[in-house]
Amino acid sequence: MSGTPRRRLLATALAAVLLAPLAACGDDGGEAPAVDSTKPVELSIFWWGGDARAKLTEEALALYTKKHPNVTFKKTWQANQGYFDKLATLTAGNDAPDIFQIDDNFLTEYASRNVTLDLTSYQKSGKLDTTKFPESLWKYGVVDGKLAGVAFGENTQGLVYNKTKLTAANQPLPTTGMTWEAFISWAEAATTATKVPGTQDPSADYKAFWIWLRQQNKDLYKDKELGFTAQDVTAWFDLWKGARDRKATPTADVIREGNATDITKQLVVTGKALTSWVWVNQLPELQKNTKDELGVVAYPGDPKAQWARAALYFSVYRGSDRKDVAVDVINFLANDPEVGKVLGTDRGLPSNLDIRTAVQSSVTDASMKTSIEVENTIGKTFGPAPQVPLKGHSTLRSELIKAAESVQAGKATPAQAAEAFITAAKSAISK
Repeated sequence: MSGTPRRRLLATALAAVLLAPLAACGDDGGEAPAVDSTKPVELSIFWWGGDARAKLTEEALALYTKKHPNVTFKKTWQANQGYFDKLATLTAGNDAPDIFQIDDNFLTEYASRNVTLDLTSYQKSGKLDTTKFPESLWKYGVVDGKLAGVAFGENTQGLVYNKTKLTAANQPLPTTGMTWEAFISWAEAATTATKVPGTQDPSADYKAFWIWLRQQNKDLYKDKELGFTAQDVTAWFDLWKGARDRKATPTADVIREGNATDITKQLVVTGKALTSWVWVNQLPELQKNTKDELGVVAYPGDPKAQWARAALYFSVYRGSDRKDVAVDVINFLANDPEVGKVLGTDRGLPSNLDIRTAVQSSVTDASMKTSIEVENTIGKTFGPAPQVPLKGHSTLRSELIKAAESVQAGKATPAQAAEAFITAAKSAISK
């Protein structure tokens, strides 16, 4: 989903939106139907996901129509791959859906171009109720002071480990709060005891780098700029060069396999490392792909650096002439108890804490129960949410992989790769 070709398409398509008539992308326009109107309303809604998500979402929308018989939905969904290309094309053609799913890779991009409706007034009036959301979770949808998206599902970073192999070798399990150096020493010892590399090298993983930065009182972004320097990147690359030298990680070619975004290729699943750096809610999917028992803890270092990350958002198209109804639908999906039972944890832990409690009590999958328990435990120490990533974030992520892999393969020193990454990252966020 990342890369220059798609970003060019996205930029071109979104630029076209700015040239569209004001009535199409302004807050004004024709007379909008009221939420309590009996006038027929058809809302378009677009999301990514598989067949299971589609079925659950359609069932949830049917509940809204049951309570509001005049409101029906034009539902469109597809796989994650190519979703944002399609959304950009729809937006550029003045055929954007009234409600669309989005993530933190693109929320700033769309909000900064006035594609997303500012939901702040709805939140203040109570028409969009976020009072049962963790504060840091709903705030992770704010861009330049405007609420651009409603968080649907909470998630945070998770270190997944192979409990079966570690227990068989009489090795201690990793714990939340281990320092980075302690973790690398643990991985080195685990490698010796199990003959399996202790950890995937996460130097190419933006999530791990981001957490590490926050533990240094820095951040991935600061206002409209990067929140770190080349010296920070060099120190990060040096940390993991040291781990590779100590055989705490696999070799470069295997590390590269683990850098693939496909969850089925994570090294903790393929048996090529004892730990992988993922999202907490990915534990159940990882568990499906291995017979070994897996566990999950927070990333190393102070867990206060982690935050309630929105798994994804629902946003309203600013050019919609059915804004009030669209916001009411989002509010219903987020806060209705019956909908909560339907959607469950499909999009992450429910944002509404009351609904989350109810859903948690009905979960039967052991690994999902573990995910929820860990998320809730780490959540007690969550720090404030960082700002939503700047436009160009997906390019920054791919450039970090490129720079880290050049160090892993011995093609560049940490300092050389860091300078190249800084240059590319600055270029990405300035476009």
